[in-house]
Amino acid sequence: MLLEGIHSNAVQSLSQAGFEQIEQIPTALAGPALAEAVADAHFLGIRSRTQVSAEVLASSPQLRAVGCFCIGVNQVALDAAKLGGIPVFNAPFSNTRSVAELVVAEAIMLLRDIPQKNADAHRGKWTKSATGAHEVRGKALGILGYGHIGSQVGVLAESLGMRVFFYDVEPKLALGNATQVPNLPALLRAVDVVTLHVPESPATRGMFGAQEIGYMRDGASVINASRGNVVDVDALVAALDAGKLSGAALDVFPEEPASNDVVFDSPLRRFDNVILTPHVGGSTVEAQASIGYEVAEKLVRFSNTGATLGAVNFPQVSLPAHRGTYRLLHIHRNQPGILAAVNAVFSARGINIQGESLQTDPAVGYAVVDFDIEQGFDLEQLEALKRIDGTLRAQILTR
Repeated sequence: MLLEGIHSNAVQSLSQAGFEQIEQIPTALAGPALAEAVADAHFLGIRSRTQVSAEVLASSPQLRAVGCFCIGVNQVALDAAKLGGIPVFNAPFSNTRSVAELVVAEAIMLLRDIPQKNADAHRGKWTKSATGAHEVRGKALGILGYGHIGSQVGVLAESLGMRVFFYDVEPKLALGNATQVPNLPALLRAVDVVTLHVPESPATRGMFGAQEIGYMRDGASVINASRGNVVDVDALVAALDAGKLSGAALDVFPEEPASNDVVFDSPLRRFDNVILTPHVGGSTVEAQASIGYEVAEKLVRFSNTGATLGAVNFPQVSLPAHRGTYRLLHIHRNQPGILAAVNAVFSARGINIQGESLQTDPAVGYAVVDFDIEQGFDLEQLEALKRIDGTLRAQILTR
């Protein structure tokens, strides 16, 4: 089941891998409609609007994996999925270039005072002036969060002649001539434009507010293409009203319309020197095609081999193909004795194990067992594996 108009690349990949029934719905679903749509699904593909709650997961007993065809995964109840034996996959890299290009373009426009001049021109006002307009060459760009997107922003900005500084909670290998600074105030004091690229977490919620803006140079500008709740919007509004900042660009917001038919409301709408975009940082044809392929391939690998590499809520297991053998996938609570109990089931039935692996995280364990296909296997034996205390899910792959 693919919701929200997922790219045709995903459908093509799944079809080529042997998925015979692929249902597509172009919109997000919620409530009973969502539960009904996925009740019999083995695999679910969504983007950012569909909220997959614990209740939805509980009503989908056949669901084996969820693919988030986007970067974020906070729309899925990850812990509930894990305890249901359901890995959740996403595409953390595929739209990196698209977001980075938008951020660099916004930095150029903010430094050139284009948002204000554009608004003036739309009203018939001819504001031909160099006042407040600057080249990006030689200007300092600050990157808060030097991950996949932040580092690519730095590379692109440096190619334009900008000086790049970044702050991250972890030591990072700087690309090009970028410089890591020791703390956030040091970053904000040093730059003309700061761009935010941090994940959503309790630590990042509201992390950019009045105090952080106060550290910045007068006339600097802010770009947020990360998560909407990272920036204190009221503090940003106050800084813009006071003239502390020369402008801002936001692609994400604390509250976003559920659909294109809903009115977008924000106190930032009244500012001509603020660029507002509707969460389209990764919304390019190229990025969506890449995301469609990446997530579909992860679902295919899990379906065919049990591999969970790239799952955001699951022990990471990379597995080869298993031609000529059965493969047991046994997902269980992380407690002592599980693997011994699994092996005892095989031993009691005289079945020879050809390969075995186990990976765990604090909550669950994931055991993969390959065994001789010629020795046979039946549903009674599978039920015995499911009855092992602590078992969350057990299934056999026969490819």
